[in-house]
Amino acid sequence: MGSKQQYIAASVALVVCSLAFSRTWFQIIAFAVCWSLIYKRKQVVRIWKTLPRDLRFVKDAAHFLALMRYYQFKNCTIIDLFHRQLEKQPDKKILKHLETSWTYQELEDYSNRVANYFQKQGIKRGDTVCLFMEGCPEYVAIWLGFCKLGAATALINTNLRQATLTHSINVVAGKHIIYGAELTDALKEIAGSVSDAKYYGLKGNRPDNHGRTLLEGSIPLDANLLEASKEPQPAAELKKTKITDKFLYIYTSGTTGMPKAAIMTYIRAMFMFHGPHILLHMSEDDVVYTPLPLYHTAGGILGICQALCMGCTVVIKTKFSVSNFWTDCAKYKCTVAQYIGEMCRYLLAGPVKPEETQHNVRLIVGNGLRAQIWEQFVKRFNIKQVGEFYGATESNCNIINADNTVGAVGFIPWFVKPIYSATLIRVDPDTSEPLRDERGLCIPCKEGEPGLLIGLINNRKAESAFHGYADKKASESKILQDVFAKGQSAFNSGDILICDELGYFYFKDRTGDTFRWRGENVATSEVEAVISNVIQLNDAVVYGVEINNVEGKAGMAAVVDPEKKVDLKQLAEGIKKSLPTYARPLFLRIMENVNLTATFKLKKTELVADGFNPAKISDPLYFADLKTGEFQPLTQQVYDDIQSGKIRL
Repeated sequence: MGSKQQYIAASVALVVCSLAFSRTWFQIIAFAVCWSLIYKRKQVVRIWKTLPRDLRFVKDAAHFLALMRYYQFKNCTIIDLFHRQLEKQPDKKILKHLETSWTYQELEDYSNRVANYFQKQGIKRGDTVCLFMEGCPEYVAIWLGFCKLGAATALINTNLRQATLTHSINVVAGKHIIYGAELTDALKEIAGSVSDAKYYGLKGNRPDNHGRTLLEGSIPLDANLLEASKEPQPAAELKKTKITDKFLYIYTSGTTGMPKAAIMTYIRAMFMFHGPHILLHMSEDDVVYTPLPLYHTAGGILGICQALCMGCTVVIKTKFSVSNFWTDCAKYKCTVAQYIGEMCRYLLAGPVKPEETQHNVRLIVGNGLRAQIWEQFVKRFNIKQVGEFYGATESNCNIINADNTVGAVGFIPWFVKPIYSATLIRVDPDTSEPLRDERGLCIPCKEGEPGLLIGLINNRKAESAFHGYADKKASESKILQDVFAKGQSAFNSGDILICDELGYFYFKDRTGDTFRWRGENVATSEVEAVISNVIQLNDAVVYGVEINNVEGKAGMAAVVDPEKKVDLKQLAEGIKKSLPTYARPLFLRIMENVNLTATFKLKKTELVADGFNPAKISDPLYFADLKTGEFQPLTQQVYDDIQSGKIRL
């Protein structure tokens, strides 16, 4: 509003107030209200729309942050929270797996045996051990036992093999490796690659492990733990553990290289599992279904610690299964279920079955539910609330969608933004580097403008601390300097988000995945969602490929179609109908499968390296006809003509 309009607005407001009210203070209040309605109408409307949401958030967030400050003041760790629940309800069944159930007391006894046995093996405060085992109650009890010794546990991804497995062990200097018998063969492959390591094999309660042999030279853990004392560690020793100590290493998914070992401190973990519990109004009566790997944050911290520290019961499922998901939820009377990545799409693609609505699940919690299938998912499966959140293991920029807004990964009230660590900055779409002003500082995004999500670092507060990785160079590479002031630092999430006028955040893409074509930025996640919907929710990966002497990158889609059911004409029509010209993939690759991380994220690195050269790729390749948009076979001759410029794009 210009100065002339402001003058008119003020005059009108003054006249209205003078005529309507006689008392001076009434006139002042009325003037302020009238001024706001005329001059700040947009802001007033925004406040009115979000007021109920924001008041609930302030109430819950105040409780949450007060609790965190109390824990910091009292030096209260996960061990203390676990012992509180143990004293309160020792016989409550909190972990369920297969046909077994574990109570607080059973978990306490087993973890004490772990602590006492490994103390005799020389494990002491500050040491690091590696845990390589599929999800089960023993898994939780083992790392809890090491917590009682003040040692840290590196949770190794059970899908890793050979070089990446060796790297994950060596990067934390792990000399004691505890493994499940089901993974013996994986360790045989790297025998000799990890020097001076001691191996401990566990068969546990898994029926399929009983006939398996352990790695040659490893120590059988089942019998040794059975003989170990279940006496608790002295209280004075437990109190030596600080809330700022690291107790776990949790590895990144490795979508762009070798997995990085993120440092997990007690206060960081407590922040992560208290947040959803409080903001989504969970209670100790909840039964949580966790079909996620326990070596990642979502299952291993957000899920498991609802049982350890918050009084809930958690059902552990070793592997996610479309056919068993709702059957399990009904069987165990689950009220909360976790999801991640593409799991929701896989469930939607599955056949209809009675159990999918005959359950007690009121809330699903996770990240990765795409906006395009959100409403279809909650309607089909009768879900009352979706707790979609944004956050990575090492990230200090965490937000959560606590009010069911479709597609949003979270929100920040307008009055909280100035003091909140998470914010968006402008970034160069080609280099992924932050844009800076004449002072060399980052430029904040406006409402509705896509930008890089960062988290301003303040290591004195749990919500904004960044503890980094075991590799110091990897930690430094994630930190931006001189953000909004000289000397100010921030965590670089690597993700592009957008924030609307109501404070809702929406995920757009990874900085490395977004590419530029025809002068426009192409968000691969949006194109993937469109293609996936057209091909009946099958996997689809979109990425940019380089063409000789052509600016930018052309779009290419890799589609999973093992049964050869994809109708190329229908696909072309769906793409043309739903996407602007610049976002439509020019190249298509039909695959039998695509690599996924354990958190159901699509791997693109190898696909990008392959490009669209038929000489390198055995899968069927297609090229979108420039006139009709229909996909035609991409032969070596067509490829050569594109690269030489005979076919102009």
